[in-house]
Amino acid sequence: MTTGLRAVAVKRFPDELSVKLKLTFLHEISGVMSANRPRLVLDCSGLGECNSSAIHLLLHCLEEAMKRNGDVRLAAIPPAAAVALVSTGVARLFEKFDTTAEAVNSFHQLPKDTERQPLWGPQQESEKAA
Repeated sequence: MTTGLRAVAVKRFPDELSVKLKLTFLHEISGVMSANRPRLVLDCSGLGECNSSAIHLLLHCLEEAMKRNGDVRLAAIPPAAAVALVSTGVARLFEKFDTTAEAVNSFHQLPKDTERQPLWGPQQESEKAA
């Protein structure tokens, strides 16, 4: 029986960011990213240091997903890495979750902004009348 839900891929973000490991990781996610509207959860639990190389890789993943109308969500970010993401402004670009399960489930829920919102709310009605 098909539920109609599109698959969500979960990948562990590399603990170390050597050139070889980054290339291996990019190769692993290439199949996910080549799909229409890719949905990727990155398990960041092993991310010790969130340096410019890690941030660049996160942004690259997001960019590739967005090119295909998809999204990347982050899960299990250690506190030190979370501080680095916030201080660089990168945190606001991603939805973040405590666990991978929460991140995966978030793809199957309506965004809070669109849940049962009328097409024309009170503000839009007053703007129409003006």
